Amino acid sequence: MNKDIQGRVILSSLATGERLDRYLGGCLHNATRSAIQKAITSGLVLVNGRQVKVSHKLRFGDNVALTLPRTEPLRLSPEDIDLEILFEDNDVIVLNKQAGLAVHPGAGRSSGTLVNALLNHTRELSTGGGSLRPGIVHRLDMDTSGVMVVAKTNQSHAVLAEQFKVHSTQRKYLALVRGPMKVDEGEIEKPLGRSPADRKKISTRARKKRKALTRFSVLRRYGGITLLELMPETGRTHQIRVHLASIGRPVVGDRLYGWDGPRDTPVNLSPLATSLLKKAPRQCLHAAFLAFSHPVTGELMEFSAPPPRDMAEIISALNESCDEREVS
Repeated sequence: MNKDIQGRVILSSLATGERLDRYLGGCLHNATRSAIQKAITSGLVLVNGRQVKVSHKLRFGDNVALTLPRTEPLRLSPEDIDLEILFEDNDVIVLNKQAGLAVHPGAGRSSGTLVNALLNHTRELSTGGGSLRPGIVHRLDMDTSGVMVVAKTNQSHAVLAEQFKVHSTQRKYLALVRGPMKVDEGEIEKPLGRSPADRKKISTRARKKRKALTRFSVLRRYGGITLLELMPETGRTHQIRVHLASIGRPVVGDRLYGWDGPRDTPVNLSPLATSLLKKAPRQCLHAAFLAFSHPVTGELMEFSAPPPRDMAEIISALNESCDEREVS
């Protein structure tokens, strides 16, 4: 076998009329669509023994042979990245994750993550999440800030993971969204799954979906922008962002799910608020509160963190803008 080749995987298609690249995207969860398309065009994917186009439509029973290139195992290195630790003992670490920090290494990213920072802080991390996710029980999106809990032992990891699974934890998020909400509180219940058109996105229209429920309440209305408190009952990838976008209320700064700064910024705000909204560098979503039972003592643990500076400045400018308008 060629030294660059790891092995061959044979898949039997159960689909009729599905594009080859989309079919493989549903089978290979760690591969990007572009990587899959490159493999097809490079001849690393054969259908019934012959090379085909990316857009080839499969028939039921087709044999799809994928040759997997040999890859070197990813080695994690400690990195000196600032951590804002809210609490730590022998079992858990609770921290306030900064925006722009990915939680763990993944496709195309081997450094600069929360995991690298944790390894620099301590070697006492659970292994329950796998070799690339030591200590990681749950995640926040890279550009979402806020409170997270990390497990230091496998016992703690198992107990915490079960709490997240049965939804006995309590989580509250703050989000700025485009447009007014018609009600002061409510819920969004729409199943979610991987988008068949773009594997980077989650969709309410996916073929394979899982139950997802998000409750919300309005904290303040700014005339075209609304500040919400959100309580996700489930923990699906991008859940809050997709749920809000699905009702026409994308999170401010979330360009992946529909926010357009110049177009979506209201015209009735102060110049400062208008400028900050148009230039919002990331989604204005913050995990403000987390409560869970300590995995060893059973004690109720509650932690909160205020929005980081970028989001706090926007909220402050919106408050001042609306206060000035109300006075005048």
